[in-house]
Amino acid sequence: MRRERRPNGPKHLSNSQNFITDTRLLHRIVNISSITREDTVWEIGTGKGHLTQVLCQKCGFLYSVEIDRKLFEKAKEKLSPQSNLKLIYGDFLKQSLPVRGQYKVFANIPYFITTPILDKLTGAPNPPTDMWLIMEKGAAKRFLGIPKETKKSLLLKVNWNMKILYHFAKCDFHPMPSVDSVLLHLTKKAEPDLGKRELASFEKFIEHSLRCGFTGGTGLLTKKQVSAALRLANLPPIPPSGETLYIQWLCLFRCYRKYYGG
Repeated sequence: MRRERRPNGPKHLSNSQNFITDTRLLHRIVNISSITREDTVWEIGTGKGHLTQVLCQKCGFLYSVEIDRKLFEKAKEKLSPQSNLKLIYGDFLKQSLPVRGQYKVFANIPYFITTPILDKLTGAPNPPTDMWLIMEKGAAKRFLGIPKETKKSLLLKVNWNMKILYHFAKCDFHPMPSVDSVLLHLTKKAEPDLGKRELASFEKFIEHSLRCGFTGGTGLLTKKQVSAALRLANLPPIPPSGETLYIQWLCLFRCYRKYYGG
């Protein structure tokens, strides 16, 4: 994990970095993944190279991006014997991703820019097939829609299956972070739940419904339409709390499209 802060702008970038150096733990979490010798993998943040070494042992070829010049130079010296590794010095957010071919991502990402990293990966023209990202537990729960769905979680779920695979102890890192950390796995769906044109409409539907509710005076569906759509799909009704599951959102969006062609 890396937490970055910019107290006085880019010229005074200060990095507080939290590393996992326990080789047994690194092998354990990498072995949870589906990475094999057939896979090309990208790592965001080489750091001290401990995870990098384990990934090199597991995958076919590894691209590892490091923004810190000192860490990059040390890693280059330490990892020079690795023949299936390309170290890249630079900002991952400015790095070009593969335009063709399959690849996977496994990384202990900078927590400060978790959302921009996820947006870059999931929004790429050729996104990875799988991602295993070590991140703050709170961020992972928001992406999963826990305790309730958000616009972000709903849009992610159209294209991705997500699951927390591992819960870390704070002492697994050094220096120890102040937050809880998890390993979140994202798998790209073979077929998205909605097409690209439908996705834009779904986003507008989410925004309006979160703002106004499904059955309010300015809602997009009447109470009767909501109830009938869920019943016909064999889905439970929306509880008084208003908490709505992703599958219910999809059902109601399709109902809205059917009635109004939105």
